[in-house]
Amino acid sequence: MQGETAKRQGQRGGRAGRIGRSEVEPHEDYGFFGPGSVAWKVWGYPTAPIVGFQRAIVVEPLDPPLVAALDATQDLYKRPQTRYDRTLRYFQMVVFAGSRVVSKTADVLVKVHSKAIGKLPYEEGTYDANDPDSQLWTHLVVWHSILYCYEKYGPGKLTAAEEAEYWESCAVAAELQTCSSDDVPRTREGIRQYFAAMRPKLKASPIALQAMRHLLQTEMVVPPQMPWGQRPIALAAAKSLRVATLATMPRWMREKAGLRQSRVLDVLIVPVMRVAFAVLHRRPQLELKLMGALTPSAVKVIAPVKLGVAARTEEVLTPAEARERYGYAPPAEAHLEWRKRQAARVFGEGGAASDDGLIESQELLGPLG
Repeated sequence: MQGETAKRQGQRGGRAGRIGRSEVEPHEDYGFFGPGSVAWKVWGYPTAPIVGFQRAIVVEPLDPPLVAALDATQDLYKRPQTRYDRTLRYFQMVVFAGSRVVSKTADVLVKVHSKAIGKLPYEEGTYDANDPDSQLWTHLVVWHSILYCYEKYGPGKLTAAEEAEYWESCAVAAELQTCSSDDVPRTREGIRQYFAAMRPKLKASPIALQAMRHLLQTEMVVPPQMPWGQRPIALAAAKSLRVATLATMPRWMREKAGLRQSRVLDVLIVPVMRVAFAVLHRRPQLELKLMGALTPSAVKVIAPVKLGVAARTEEVLTPAEARERYGYAPPAEAHLEWRKRQAARVFGEGGAASDDGLIESQELLGPLG
């Protein structure tokens, strides 16, 4: 009887407790950056998956083509946790995972995005998630948000050399999308100029406001299966995350979206977040436990990095080298016939695009529901 009790306690501890190094699947190689890179330093800090990525997905809907694609599927509302998990997993894979699986995922993602096409709801024109401009917007908002939150709630600003490397890494990561890496700014000033040029194009449409306000309901990320005793703490943390996210958004953006928060809260949340993230950074098991509850698919990508599990091959490639080795076309040139057929279904026949790419992606990005 005592043996059975101990066994059950061990099982409960295994589910809710530590992740052993022996349980972690090592990456095949070090992908496109590797240990010692600034990309690993910034994306590996706990601000990245928690508040940095949250900021990115709240800002992105101000772009009319992007939010039109989000609204068409309604996945943002039907399965918000799953969508957050799968999207974060992709971006973390680009930074941390092996070159083979990332190259395959980037290729499949072109097929996934080929479904996200249609007519803009509030103006003339169409949207296409594979459009280079849309991809560039998504890419830069995420990489900028990750760095901004690292600086605001983490260790602080990078050195000039580190920041130069960070934006070069951002350009490397862009090679895995349909946008051109040549369009990625390589300096902080270049990033400012990009967002200044985008500002007149951003619109607080009804669907954009709905999406942003929905995404700021941070309590959604609290898993329904969480024990009742832990829920009050989790909900308080979620409310703090909302405050921290809003504090990173410029005033003009908040005013455009009708999102209000006092300057006092903007200031007070900073030391709270800095202390919380510093504690998480020093306790990787706690960070992995938290991520495992919120983003179970994404946590598998970063666990080897957090626990110091070496890749099977200590090799770093460029995206071009990986495509040549594994036989993939550049994303901008991938699945062109497939994309034409998808467009014909939607614009020519008035039907629905195929879900085949989305179904195929489950093996790489996690289940759809």
